[in-house]
Amino acid sequence: MVNESLAKRSKFAYNDIEEDNAIASRIEKAGKQVIKLNRGDPPQYIKTPDYIIDAYVDALKHYKTGYTDMTGIKELREAVSDRYARFYKVKVNPENVIITQGVSEALAFLNNVLIDSNDKAILFAPYYPQYMPLLQMYGGSPILEKYSEKLDWNLDIDSLSKSLKRIPKPQLKKVKYMMITNPNNPTGTVLKRSYLKDIVDLANEYGLFIVSDEIYDEIVYNDAKFTSISEVAKGIPHMILNGASKVYDSTGFRIGFMIIPETDKFSLKISAKLRDYATVRLSVNTPAQYAIAAAITNKKEHEKAIKSMVKEISDRVNYAYNLLKKNEYLETVKPNGAFYIFPRIKLDKLRIKDDKDFVIKLLEEKNLQVTRGSGFGGDGHFRIVSLPPKEILKESIDRIGDFCEENKKK
Repeated sequence: MVNESLAKRSKFAYNDIEEDNAIASRIEKAGKQVIKLNRGDPPQYIKTPDYIIDAYVDALKHYKTGYTDMTGIKELREAVSDRYARFYKVKVNPENVIITQGVSEALAFLNNVLIDSNDKAILFAPYYPQYMPLLQMYGGSPILEKYSEKLDWNLDIDSLSKSLKRIPKPQLKKVKYMMITNPNNPTGTVLKRSYLKDIVDLANEYGLFIVSDEIYDEIVYNDAKFTSISEVAKGIPHMILNGASKVYDSTGFRIGFMIIPETDKFSLKISAKLRDYATVRLSVNTPAQYAIAAAITNKKEHEKAIKSMVKEISDRVNYAYNLLKKNEYLETVKPNGAFYIFPRIKLDKLRIKDDKDFVIKLLEEKNLQVTRGSGFGGDGHFRIVSLPPKEILKESIDRIGDFCEENKKK
């Protein structure tokens, strides 16, 4: 008889932000249309620029379809290195750039390399949902800190400092990294430079490795200024996660970057081991790598594309925010980056138990799919993806308003 037991780690294979898809599918099978504001997939609404598509086709026409260097083609690693030098005045050796199959694989690599059973990582809630299961799969567990809603979802440095002081030194050695997301998914916050400097100082004081997910780094608006962690962490071991999915509007290409800028002993050690892991997975999508290398180096076309994209996104996000803030049953912080809005539900005013209940009933009663905040570690909130055209956003937010009125406490 076959051994039917599964690996214990498999229980952590979940994705909270996809849980409601089955309900949406059931509604659609019944012949009803569901408005979906649940998935951050720009090409669904803003087409991938033609110059990137042309570069992909050109790679295919030149039969660039075989395995490549397991860490990524030289042209792409050099392009990523050059981009950080141009944008953030940071020198990165292309040898310390690892190309991955999206940031999701980068997260798997990170935890594979650093996490043993009972190790820890500091995560700030609300966080991108895949941070948690990929940490837990490799035996780790989180130390949860919070972005502060009172600080417009910036870092609560005082709270973090107090928490670190309470951790006994032997346990502190088990903390393998501290993860920040900037700009943030799901809140749309662009972290202030001063807060980033403070977190770098704390990381230096307590010997913590900083990991910064910067996948939305050029999607910034409302006069906000993006600061890469690499600009304020010079001399401090850190890693940057980035990729082509959002800024280059190519989610399906599955191209991510792991960047280790520093040359201290630990940084070189982790960079070498990441390259070892890359040899195990063989190769990343070859024509996509050539296409994104061309996309990054074609500065003129990219500048036109990203300017147009950010204008569209900022118009839609600001439009949706201005409608949402009129809803007396919600409290909403204005986002300045990415394309998400993360309202807090005033549960004391509604006949609703929690954010999961809110999201499921909204889907069932109004055929509108948003994402529960608890899936991001942000209980009592929900996330809206503000990529669709304004008429869809208007209809969606009207449905949310009607839903709240119909479920208000008498």
